[in-house]
Amino acid sequence: MKKRTYIGKPLGDTEWLLEQWGYWRMDGMGVPRYVSPTYALIRDNVSCQGGIREYSVTDDIALVLDGAVARLCKRDPQMGNFIWLYFGAKWPALRIARENSIGEAKAREVIKAGVAWVDCAIEDVRAAA
Repeated sequence: MKKRTYIGKPLGDTEWLLEQWGYWRMDGMGVPRYVSPTYALIRDNVSCQGGIREYSVTDDIALVLDGAVARLCKRDPQMGNFIWLYFGAKWPALRIARENSIGEAKAREVIKAGVAWVDCAIEDVRAAA
């Protein structure tokens, strides 16, 4: 399987942010849920394999990306779903293409268009930083 690389590519920084958002989302960081105090004590005081996962994005940036992807899903459902599956669920472009009965090149084209849309949607946040 080909490794995803973003350095030196147009929109590479936005793709990298979306990749980090996908890891953040898959780990359930943005999902509010109840955790019993006893479970929290046990979880935090027992050594686990691999340790605590750390992300390269803050919760604030991840939530901004989450909102942008949600707006994209509402505006253009196919493009939003492709972004969600590619970055959020970590599906390869070939699997997305097969599930939607289109070619892989067309799926990659839609994903790139979605990345460009998200890039424009988060431009205000980047300018403020």
